[in-house]
Amino acid sequence: MANELKITHEQSAVATIEGHELGDIIKPLIKEIYLFDSYVAGTTHLEDKSVLEYIKVGDMLTLQREDNKFDSNAILIINDEKKKLGYVPEKDNIVFARLMDAGKLLKAKITDVKLKGSFTQISVGIYLVDF
Repeated sequence: MANELKITHEQSAVATIEGHELGDIIKPLIKEIYLFDSYVAGTTHLEDKSVLEYIKVGDMLTLQREDNKFDSNAILIINDEKKKLGYVPEKDNIVFARLMDAGKLLKAKITDVKLKGSFTQISVGIYLVDF
């Protein structure tokens, strides 16, 4: 069936329906609950820094758990084109990692972008997507 929803063990139900026509039906029921202000860590270590040229205040970003040998609670921050911007800072990520590991969907929204020489400081708000 072309319109069949398939949920793998790696996806939450909300993430599955986001790209599906059913997502349009329940979208009015989805609410974003503000949790925390933070920033994007690791922007100076990006392989493709061109992604930083296109970001703007108000952009919604996806948070995704990552298997990382340096931080067992690593949360990757990517844009809507699946390009890496950096990480939720290690000092902030333990509670968010636990929520995500429990199947909760978290998003980030850019609240400020400042260029400081060759460094781009990206401030974000982190939200729990609930319905």
